[in-house]
Amino acid sequence: MKMVKSLLLGSAAGLVAVTAGQAADLPVKAKPVEYVKVCSLYGAGFYYMPGTDMCIKIGGWVRAEAGWGYNGNLTWGPYSGNANVRTTSNLTYRARGYITADAREQTAYGTARAYIAMGISTSDVGLNTPANQLSANRAFVQWAGITAGITQSFFDYYSIPAVSFNGIIPGSDTGDPGWMLFSYTAQLGNAVTGTIAAEERRMTQIVNVNPAAANGGFYGITNFSTIGTLGGYNTVGCYSNAALLPGSNPTNCTIFPSAGAYGGFQSPDIVGNLRVDQAWGGAQIMGAAHLINANGYGVSSPPAQGGIVSATSAAGHPSDTWGFAVGAGLRLNFPSIAQGDYFQAQVNYTQGALRYVFFTPNTNWGYASGAQESYGVMSDAVFGSTANSGTTGTQLPLQLTTAWNVNASYEHYWTPAWHESLYGGYASVSYDSAANNALCALENGGGNLPAGAAGLTGTPGCNNNWGVWYAGSRLQWDVTKTFYLGVDIMYEDQISATLSTTNAFFISSGATGGQSGIVLGASVVAGVSNSVTNEGNWTARVRIHKDFLP
Repeated sequence: MKMVKSLLLGSAAGLVAVTAGQAADLPVKAKPVEYVKVCSLYGAGFYYMPGTDMCIKIGGWVRAEAGWGYNGNLTWGPYSGNANVRTTSNLTYRARGYITADAREQTAYGTARAYIAMGISTSDVGLNTPANQLSANRAFVQWAGITAGITQSFFDYYSIPAVSFNGIIPGSDTGDPGWMLFSYTAQLGNAVTGTIAAEERRMTQIVNVNPAAANGGFYGITNFSTIGTLGGYNTVGCYSNAALLPGSNPTNCTIFPSAGAYGGFQSPDIVGNLRVDQAWGGAQIMGAAHLINANGYGVSSPPAQGGIVSATSAAGHPSDTWGFAVGAGLRLNFPSIAQGDYFQAQVNYTQGALRYVFFTPNTNWGYASGAQESYGVMSDAVFGSTANSGTTGTQLPLQLTTAWNVNASYEHYWTPAWHESLYGGYASVSYDSAANNALCALENGGGNLPAGAAGLTGTPGCNNNWGVWYAGSRLQWDVTKTFYLGVDIMYEDQISATLSTTNAFFISSGATGGQSGIVLGASVVAGVSNSVTNEGNWTARVRIHKDFLP
């Protein structure tokens, strides 16, 4: 019996020793895994960054589009020097994709937020050469009422992308590309806010009535004008829309939108608004002050091929002046008709700051259809002199251009998944008599203002006032909350400016290697004379879009 007890005790001791040995061989217990936790402070999709109190949401979207009737460019559209010749592209494809990041944390003075949206945007017109272009339309910081960086202008109210796939209509909306600014927004109570902002200046070209002036001459050089992309030329012998002068080197001509005769960036646009957002809808009144500073009356001698022409200091320059823009916006919700229905509208008026009416496209307008053509000059101001030097002749100071527009739309939900918008608007551009007569002098092949510019007389039949109206509809199917398909049909009609009874239009075919374009006035480019009239254009666009997050 004693022997059995000894064996049992020995076995137990052995088991304890073995167990202790095995325990000593086990690894040290790991620390608990720190899982990503949902952050509910700022809405769906936010998570705490591990080890911090900061919340972040990663999102994005991908979109594919095809458009017909856009003159080969879904951004600048059918009235950007549309010659309608054999080289004109009617069908355009585009793909875009963005990744977004939204990071927020609490401070003693409220939420500190950083937001960025970056991606690619690429188009092709059947040349099989699409370029993946880096695109970033948001990069801003918000804190304690301050917003700084690339975001949407505080002048904007009417949202064009909310009701249409087209961004080629007159309006102030900067929502798609974004705009650089520094601002402060005050909460005034009852859902009313007030904002003051120093924003990147919105420029449309200034026309220096001296065709030898690069970066400010009238669309081209020497006695003719090209209706197309804005301002001047960047290479001697090239039109601003890349059509060629005879004898030019086609490899050196590129499309070069410029600021016309603007001087350097000296002051931001000062923008302010008062806004209310409530259950019934919302409203906003807004204004902007815009500095217009031209380069100079005269120019230096034209440089060699590829050089840059600059204004000479000896010629002097017109005095700086301030332009302005004012606007008002309204939104009315109609849930009694259907959930989600609403009406929105905005009206703008400006003198010397046309990009508050024509943010995109911000070019001279021109459209040819067979033997008939329409055109319109876009500028913030017109100035010039009766001599190249600017010191021996009469000088014309800055004459500000006036413009106004109205946009309106209604969005209706046929079902929770199917909704349709009806939208339309009108815009008008007008010049005072001095500016109109100066433009007419160039359009009739003049080199400078005619002698005695202080008392310019009009050119018979020449009137540079013009306008445009449009109407369209977008139908969209929301397959899910993050995936939709849609189609947009729109008609535009340009109310053309008019030429003198002795002037003519010409079409540049691009046969010398440059792009096709519309040439205005006495031209050295071979072409056919045409008549001026109003021109209309239909566009159609289809889109498929998928968001990463709602």
